[in-house]
This record gives sequence, structure tokens and C-alpha cells, in this order.
Amino acid sequence: MRNRPSSLAGPRKLSSLRVFASVHDRRKGFLVAGGTVFPCALGRSGIRTDKREGDGGTPRTALPLRGVFYRADRLPRPRTLLPLKRIGPRDAWCDDRADRRYNRLIDRPPGEAEERLQREDHLYDVVVELGWNDRPVIRGRGSAIFWHLARPGFTPTAGCVAVERHVFAKVLPRLARHCRILVR
Repeated sequence: MRNRPSSLAGPRKLSSLRVFASVHDRRKGFLVAGGTVFPCALGRSGIRTDKREGDGGTPRTALPLRGVFYRADRLPRPRTLLPLKRIGPRDAWCDDRADRRYNRLIDRPPGEAEERLQREDHLYDVVVELGWNDRPVIRGRGSAIFWHLARPGFTPTAGCVAVERHVFAKVLPRLARHCRILVR
């Protein structure tokens, strides 16, 4: 008997992924890649149409995948067509509404308060920057919306989409360069 090919196998690249909330818990959901469904964590406020800084909501919209950051000291270089950058000790994401660099990657000495990309936990070992509030940036509309690794039990995020590590290994190589996550 022949093995059936996985719905993620084959040469065709995925141009979109879909995310939707669970009917049982709005802080948890599912990421659909081709015909494969993976559990995911969502923001503590669930999916929101009126996203604001600090509200804990995952924005309901089409989010372009801008690029991948990864911890080279913890895992091998991910296979992907998306732009790729190693995370260094000075990499942070500006979430200060008063800063002109709001919602952008910044260079910060370790220890200063920002959204650090090099974390002690493993949540940001792989991070996909999602194109939320970046073209143009509107201060206070939300920052640092990522697709990253989930905590055990898929506990809520601050507004991101989070999955288990194996999902990145399966899905990243299958993504087209201009892929989007459709959050519904």
C-alpha cells in the first residue's frame, strides 16, 4: 500500500494561510496551511477588528508575511523564501507610541525595556513579522504582531498567532514569497 502524500507536500507554494478562533475559547484557534490544520494560540482578547496597542487582540485582517527572524544559537537556518535574519542580542521591537520608530525593528542594548527578540524562553526562537500597522504606521494602533512559537497549553499571546515548533518546519518551506495570513 502506498502512503498518501501530505497536503503540505509538493512543489506548489502556499500564497495564504488562514487563522480562525475556536468556538470554545476565543484565545485559541487554528491555522490552516493548504489542507492541514494546526492548533494555535491567539491574543488574550481574541480576534479584534478595532486593534489598539496593549489590548491583547489579534487583528482581524489579511497580514502579509514580511520576513523571518530566528535564533541561530538554538536552531538551524529555517528553509524559506521569505527574507531571513538572525536574531542578535541588540534586536528589539519598538512598542513605545511616543518613539518615532514605533512598530519597527530597533537596535537596543540588552536590558532596556522594549519587545526583546532574543528571549530566555523559546517563544521567539522563530518569529515571522506580520505586516500589521506598518504601511503606514499609526501610533497606538498596535505593534509587534508576530507569528511565533506557542507556550505549552497554547496560553494566550499579547495579540500574536503562536504555533508549535514543528509547524514552522513543515510550513515555512511551503510559503510563497508574498504569502499572507488571513485572520478571520
